[in-house]
Amino acid sequence: MPRRNLIVIAALVLAVILAGAFAVSSGMFQPKQTALVGGPFQLVDQAGKPVSEKILKGKWSVVFFGFTYCPDVCPTTLQVMAQAQERLGPKAKDVQFVFISVDPERDTPAQMANYLANDAFPKGTIGLTGTPAQVAAAAKAYRVFYEKSGEGADYLINHSTPSYLMNPKGAFDRVIPFGIGPDEVVTQVSAAMREG
Repeated sequence: MPRRNLIVIAALVLAVILAGAFAVSSGMFQPKQTALVGGPFQLVDQAGKPVSEKILKGKWSVVFFGFTYCPDVCPTTLQVMAQAQERLGPKAKDVQFVFISVDPERDTPAQMANYLANDAFPKGTIGLTGTPAQVAAAAKAYRVFYEKSGEGADYLINHSTPSYLMNPKGAFDRVIPFGIGPDEVVTQVSAAMREG
């Protein structure tokens, strides 16, 4: 083989190696990064039954952190989710709504059951609460901020407002921001279902 052809072949091989090295270093072939939202938790439901993150498996789950004495964000969010549940139609059977308390001092299982029985909230909503340490661990897993505000029996809790859509494997899919209407919630959930 002529020397000129060997030089051309060597140059091509070197170009391929350099292109491959660039692609790897730029992250083109890196696996998809997993979201840092969600993870293990140990809580109790509104019937007092211990549950873990396994409760999120098998269905799409809209997870929202709030508290039953919340004057505005929490009831508004739950009302929007109830309207979205109705508008999902037959797809609603594949979606569950999970309300996790950030106020374990007041939100006992009985209080959660009473609160979530409101007809304006999604049917079948799962209410979860626990000890302060258990609630803190769940909030940390979901990157949820919360802090007590005020003194006495009428204190409030400042907390993060988005909901988190988890897929049927219990993994994070997307954020559902506070303030959107039921139609947009349906759009987001339906899109996630289509994408798998």
